[in-house]
Amino acid sequence: MNSELPSVPKRVRFVELNATALRALADGDLAGGSAEAGVALDEHFVCDRARWIFGYRADQLAKDPSAAPWITRAAVSEPDGVVVGDAGFHGPPDEAGMVEVGYSVVPGYRRQGYARAMLTALLVRAAAEPGVRTVRARIGSDNIASLATIAGFGFTRVGEQGNERDGIAIVFEVPADAIQAA
Repeated sequence: MNSELPSVPKRVRFVELNATALRALADGDLAGGSAEAGVALDEHFVCDRARWIFGYRADQLAKDPSAAPWITRAAVSEPDGVVVGDAGFHGPPDEAGMVEVGYSVVPGYRRQGYARAMLTALLVRAAAEPGVRTVRARIGSDNIASLATIAGFGFTRVGEQGNERDGIAIVFEVPADAIQAA
């Protein structure tokens, strides 16, 4: 007899990281970023890769403030209120109605269902937006966890992209009208 309890699906809510919070995090100011966001962010939010991403997103908002509802947010576990990662879109829908998802889980919370919870929430949001026709995900070919995370969401592999900094990424897409939040 299996005495292991079935796992309860994780739930997250998103907290905006405004331009000031993003700039603070890009500068390595965890306390300032946390204060601006109104939640206690993890050290993961000021690692080198996160600082680069948050700086890029802060610059994106400086150029186009209308992108704010679409980009990176802190992911907070419900009901306990702990920040477990960040997630969002790379920007508003492009002229073809495509948005790209991105998510990252704080190392201490990985392999617990939080990436799946973040992706579910992002897909529900995308499917509810009339201007979104396609959702894209680019995942590093060696990122086994993220490749497993998107399974069951209806994504189809559509190609590969690569560069020196990030290596080879597999590109997946799902039509917004076919999204089935798992």
